Amino acid sequence: MKKTKQLLTALLRLFSLKWWKKNWQRIAIRFFFAVFVFLLLFRFVPIPFSSYMIQQQVGHWLQGDFHYRVTSTWVSLEKISPYMQLAVIAAEDQKFPSHYGFDFTAIQKAFKYNEKSTRKIRGASTISQQTAKNLMLWHGQSWLRKGLEVPATMLLELGWSKKRILEVYLNIAEFGDGIFGVEAASRFYFNKPAKNLTQSEAALLAAVLPNPIIYKVKKPSAWVRKKQQWIVKQMRNLGINYLKQLD
Repeated sequence: MKKTKQLLTALLRLFSLKWWKKNWQRIAIRFFFAVFVFLLLFRFVPIPFSSYMIQQQVGHWLQGDFHYRVTSTWVSLEKISPYMQLAVIAAEDQKFPSHYGFDFTAIQKAFKYNEKSTRKIRGASTISQQTAKNLMLWHGQSWLRKGLEVPATMLLELGWSKKRILEVYLNIAEFGDGIFGVEAASRFYFNKPAKNLTQSEAALLAAVLPNPIIYKVKKPSAWVRKKQQWIVKQMRNLGINYLKQLD
């Protein structure tokens, strides 16, 4: 009984606003240190899983879905088609080689759009931000997650090269229900390794990235096909040599 009371007291303290106000500096320092150590540790070695993969797997288990399985196969950037590398940059973050984690022009445009629009919210997350979120945080609209995403992205940009960020992004991004990473996606959808993806196939995979559960690679909607065509056009405008800027 005494242990139960102690546990309840500890939980109440954890969720107490007063406690957070009193200890936020200590929590922030520990968070930064943990992120720094994590990024240092995985600066070069393959990353076996991401926080979002864990979130998805555990979430399905808690819902009683024991058939769901996260599928992921790590490959180095050299074993990923240059078309695929260019496709995600063209689709998600064309300033990726030059920015320092944040595209402030895109953020400003998204803010103005969302102020006026009552429809779909437009995002402005860079590849670096998405990598930080998928790797170390969780999905969902919350100020806490957004607040943690900023320093995590900054540390990511400071500690890793652009090539490493892109490599990790392509290995942990979700391309379908339980399908994580471009190697697993390429083998599942096209029965080939990621290094052999064509321009059209790469653009199709990149087209579903905003929401790979709603947008399908196997049965692409008219919107997905239109997005695929737009990505191909952007890829041609940028040119394959655009990837040299990552060096």
